Amino acid sequence: MPKYRFVSVSTACLATALALTGCAANTAKNELQPAQFVAMQEGPGEEYVIGPLDELTINVWRNPELSAKVQVRPDGRISTPLVTDMPAVGKTPAMLGEDVRLQLSQYITDPIVSVIVNNFSGTFSQQVRIVGATEKPASIPYRANMTILDAMIAVGGLSEYAAGNRAKLVRFDKESGKQKEYKLRLADLLKKGDSKANVLLQPGDVVIIPESLF
Repeated sequence: MPKYRFVSVSTACLATALALTGCAANTAKNELQPAQFVAMQEGPGEEYVIGPLDELTINVWRNPELSAKVQVRPDGRISTPLVTDMPAVGKTPAMLGEDVRLQLSQYITDPIVSVIVNNFSGTFSQQVRIVGATEKPASIPYRANMTILDAMIAVGGLSEYAAGNRAKLVRFDKESGKQKEYKLRLADLLKKGDSKANVLLQPGDVVIIPESLF
């Protein structure tokens, strides 16, 4: 009998250990790796995609009468001389330049077109949105190597009643096609200077900051 008791206890311990390991793994999935305040090596981010209300310069080489400064309309389209209602949202500047070139090639020979983005808004998938208990909730354009500290500076930090350590980050995972939520410790970062609470952001991230219950 003692032998069987030993096996039962061992099995129970093993099951408990596996359960705890599983919990730890699940917890780890909801935590983001700390980011440095200053990146050791700056690098380019994803290629910029034009969004509604972006301000563009369409330059047609040696054809100034066909060049123009335009703002992308809320419906995502632009119009320039000889180009009417062309979709711009969702394209990179190079892609839009090629589309304009193809349109103009019906009227002039071998046009050379360049597109410059003068004022950035970007699509929602390229913005970082901060909502809830902050001084000025906002959507801000993502830039390469942006951290949560950079985003919080842009929105003026936490409000007086913010529960910063109960904040969460919502991120779309391209591999699974689902949203994932991660815990943030904004109070530790901003009020205690805990550098381990600083994390890297990605385009499309949403930061939600609840208010304190008391």
